Amino acid sequence: MDNLPKIYKMSLDEQFYDLDSEQIGFFQKETGIQSEELLKEHIIAVQTKAYSIYRYPCIRIFEFARLKIARLPAYPDLLKLGEERNGAIFLDLACCCQSWLSFFFLPLIGNDARKAIQDGYPIDNVIASDIHKDFWDLGHEMFKSTPKSFPVPFVQGDIFDTNFLESTKPFTVESPPTKPVPALNTVTSLNPLRGHLSACFCGAFFHLFGEDGQKQIAEALTGLLSPEPGSMIFGVHGSRAVKGFWHPTGSERYMFCHSPESWKDLWEGLFGKGNVEVKAQLRKEIGGDDFFGTYPENKDPYHVMEWSVSRI
Repeated sequence: MDNLPKIYKMSLDEQFYDLDSEQIGFFQKETGIQSEELLKEHIIAVQTKAYSIYRYPCIRIFEFARLKIARLPAYPDLLKLGEERNGAIFLDLACCCQSWLSFFFLPLIGNDARKAIQDGYPIDNVIASDIHKDFWDLGHEMFKSTPKSFPVPFVQGDIFDTNFLESTKPFTVESPPTKPVPALNTVTSLNPLRGHLSACFCGAFFHLFGEDGQKQIAEALTGLLSPEPGSMIFGVHGSRAVKGFWHPTGSERYMFCHSPESWKDLWEGLFGKGNVEVKAQLRKEIGGDDFFGTYPENKDPYHVMEWSVSRI
C-alpha cells in the first residue's frame, strides 16, 4: 500500500454519511431496519468491511449508498419498458477494472437493480454483471438478503474478454437475433444475451478507461441491445464540457472524458445516424470543488454526464 497515491490511504469519516429521505426510505424497505440510527450503524459497518478489502475512495465517501439510477432522466423510460414490454431484460452492468487507480468505481452491491425492482420492474427479467463478485455478495450483507430471497442472477466477467462478450454489429428489425432468449439463471457470460436486452444501465464505469477503451465497450454493448424501438442503454459517468482529460489541480489523476457532443457522435457512429436517439447532459457532481476533501487544491470541479441511447 505504500506505493499507492494518498487518496487511497485516507481514513473513513462519518461526516460523509448524508443520505436524503428517499435514500433512507429505500434502505429501510430493503433491510427492514426502521431506526435511522441503527440503519446508519449497519451501513457504516458494511462500509468498514468493504474498505478493509478494497480501499476505493468511493467507498470512503458513501458513494455506494447513494441512489443514482432513479435520479436519471431515462429512469421513467426503464420502468415503462418493464411495465409494458413482455420479458424486457434489464442488465445492471458495472464491469470495472481491478486496478487501485479505479477512483470513481461504483461497487456493484445491487442498489440500482434493487431500486428498479422496488419501483416495479419485474425481478424475473433482471440480471447483473461485474468483474468483482465479492461486492455483489457484500450487497446481500448490506440488504440482509440471500440469493434465494433476492434471486437476480449475477454473471461475473471482464467486458474486454471476448469469451464473456464478443462484439457484433447492432441487430435490426430486418435482421433480428436468430438465437432464442436464454433463461437468465443459466447464463454464464453476456454473449447469449446479444440482441435481447431491452435496457442496460452503466453506472460510473465508462470513465475508468481511455478513449479507445470507451469505444470498445460501447461497440460491445450495441450488439447486446434488442432492435425493438425504445430499447436503451443509459447511465452516468465523468464528463467535461469539452472532450479531453479531467486533471484535478495538484493531483496525479488524469481521466479521459467525453463531452455530451462527442458522446452523441460516438453512439450515432456505432448505430448509424437516425437509428438511435442520444440524450446527454452535463451537471456538476456533489462533493464541492475538492470532491469530499479528496483534492484540496482542485480548481476544476468534477462533472458527470447523464445520458441515454434509445433505439428508434
